[in-house]
Amino acid sequence: MSSIDTDVLIIGAGPSGLGTAIQLKRHRLTSSIEIVEKCGDVGGTWLVNTYPGCGCDVASHFYSFSFALNPDWSQKFSMRSEIQQYFRNVADQYDIVPHCRFFSTVDDARWNDDDHLWEVKITNQQTKETYTRRAKIVVSAVGSLSVPKPCEVPGAEEFNGPLFHSAQWDHSLDWKDKDIVVLGNGCSATQFVPIMSQSARHLTQFARQAHFLAERPNPVYSEAFKWVMRWVPGAMRAYRFKLYADMEKDFAGFDIESGKLIREGLKEENEKYVKRMAPERYWEALIPRHEIGCKRKVMDTDYLATLWKENVELISDDPVEKITETGVLTRKGKQVRADAIVMATGFAVYRMLFPIEIHGQGGVSMNEYWDSNHKGAAQAYLGTCVPGFPNLYTLMGPNTVTGHLSVIYTIECQINFALRLMTPVLKSLHAQQRSLMGPSNEVTAVDVTPESAQRHISWLQNKLSKLVWSSGCTSWALDPKTGLNIAMYPEYQFIFWWRSVFIPKKDFAYEVVDKKSGRHERKSLTVGGWKGMHNFLTASVVVGTLAASALGVRRAGGLEETKIVVGRTMREVLEGGTRMLISR
Repeated sequence: MSSIDTDVLIIGAGPSGLGTAIQLKRHRLTSSIEIVEKCGDVGGTWLVNTYPGCGCDVASHFYSFSFALNPDWSQKFSMRSEIQQYFRNVADQYDIVPHCRFFSTVDDARWNDDDHLWEVKITNQQTKETYTRRAKIVVSAVGSLSVPKPCEVPGAEEFNGPLFHSAQWDHSLDWKDKDIVVLGNGCSATQFVPIMSQSARHLTQFARQAHFLAERPNPVYSEAFKWVMRWVPGAMRAYRFKLYADMEKDFAGFDIESGKLIREGLKEENEKYVKRMAPERYWEALIPRHEIGCKRKVMDTDYLATLWKENVELISDDPVEKITETGVLTRKGKQVRADAIVMATGFAVYRMLFPIEIHGQGGVSMNEYWDSNHKGAAQAYLGTCVPGFPNLYTLMGPNTVTGHLSVIYTIECQINFALRLMTPVLKSLHAQQRSLMGPSNEVTAVDVTPESAQRHISWLQNKLSKLVWSSGCTSWALDPKTGLNIAMYPEYQFIFWWRSVFIPKKDFAYEVVDKKSGRHERKSLTVGGWKGMHNFLTASVVVGTLAASALGVRRAGGLEETKIVVGRTMREVLEGGTRMLISR
């Protein structure tokens, strides 16, 4: 048996990495887990993004793990510090921190064709030591919004003051009585501009295109409400389901044809809100011309009211042409003085897994695979598996983003899916470790077949061609080279969950090694459990909706000859559904 250092190596200790590690432990699949994290704590985006006013646009009771509900959220849409503390508390509850290697980065991961394991090159960023860990399974949990876009405006190196991305906030900056320039008008800017404007001498914001802004009432939860959430059986589950249903229904408006009337109504509503809240001189800059839904709507956190202030100026028709020593120069020749420049320009979503180098079977890199099969655009089966990269799972991978729901929901679905595929490998590995001789046939790897991956991707892109992201608008969801949508999932999110539970026949294959002959054999992995379909549908009626049983992540059944049993009995569906009712 080839020696390994850890059963599962997870890249990233954000919500995706934490959720994976916790579920591996909860379902007793393995406790041999290592998490490689570039920062000094868990939390991912909620640890890193510390800009003023940082918060979430999804209600906190839904933006949380289905297995770790929190009745004590202070308000409907919580701020960054409270969300970060939640994830830290969950990590402590499940004793995940000891599994973490902080201040470390993965440089390279290579599949060993002979030993059927991953060799992962890691650098300790404090000591600069580089070492290699051998793992049976690798999970990428780096997230899709982890690489801030670099400054693309010429002259950035000439600027004399602080210049930084909002995701890399410079806390040494005191903006009181200073002139501030903000590049961008997305979600982050909408949150920090109102706060900076309170004490800045002058704040000039440059916007390239308008976003749909939605009103966001943010009630503070009373002690009585928290008491009900904590002590009334089913109350928090019911509240979570209401939050889910309110968002899930929005998907109907994404279809270019059938959702036209819905979008027209929402667009009219948005326009009325902007005209009611913002100065008339900015209406042209604030009311989008593209289809609503093409970009995720931005919650208005007093941003529109801020535009009434005399020290705030929004410029949308004269973009920044160059950064100078003392500020910025616009296309029309206007000089704007700045003591500091803040970029709210988004993330390099199309640079999937960057800067990690991943090499699969035969030494083929992930980028080489995408170049030869998809013209360079990142694509994957259910956003999780790429052919030729066995035992590798990418959470928040290509086409997993939702324009209307919650990323935590998607994460839990993907973890559910990945655990079902990991199970036969981990069970075989542990059986081998317990026995001197090991099993006669060792299951060493599970991989999606190229035909199945291509079939899924073709279906996905065909569906996406009929949705608003293909209506002609520009969007970060589209690959800049090919125009392919590499970010969005083209269905209701309960369909995403469905696909994570009921895996179509023969979409995956597994490698078996005969211990006597040493011969490797590849077998088709037939997914069982279809007998449970009737029970599932019956249970759905009882629960009231497919989504009510969505995140019942239960331990996969392992191999039965050539099957992974993923079917669930009536009792399992009801227990899982009511216990793990939907999350982001």
